[in-house]
Amino acid sequence: MTGPAGKAAPIWITGRLAIDPDEIHESFVRAAGPGGQHVNTTSSAVQLRFDVRHSPSLPDDVRARLERLAGRRLTRDGVLVLQSQGQRSQKRNREEALERLVDLVRAAARPPVKRKPTKPSKASKQRRLDSKKRHSALKTLRSSRSDD
Repeated sequence: MTGPAGKAAPIWITGRLAIDPDEIHESFVRAAGPGGQHVNTTSSAVQLRFDVRHSPSLPDDVRARLERLAGRRLTRDGVLVLQSQGQRSQKRNREEALERLVDLVRAAARPPVKRKPTKPSKASKQRRLDSKKRHSALKTLRSSRSDD
């Protein structure tokens, strides 16, 4: 996964959007969960950090959508923090965290679909009015008292 001169290859999000791997910082800590006694001796959980606000790889619109999508995973400084500790191996936890980052950025890269305002059809308006008339007639029948 290294390119020319030993530099890591970019992580492609879409056909035109890529993230430089140097922008992603990983730290490893001891994980809770599966692993038995092994979990007490190795740091297999990964904490992935990606500075969304200062990333030169992200266009402004993608950055804004990503900040909204990240929610509580975004720090006040604009750093996205993802943790993965579900797997027993450090390698699989790294892959899982990176995959989650790519999925999140890919979702932010998708521009929102504009809503097209629509009007109810003439037939649907007529059905609604007919239904209201039937309901009104039924209520009128229920409430009318015959004078005996």
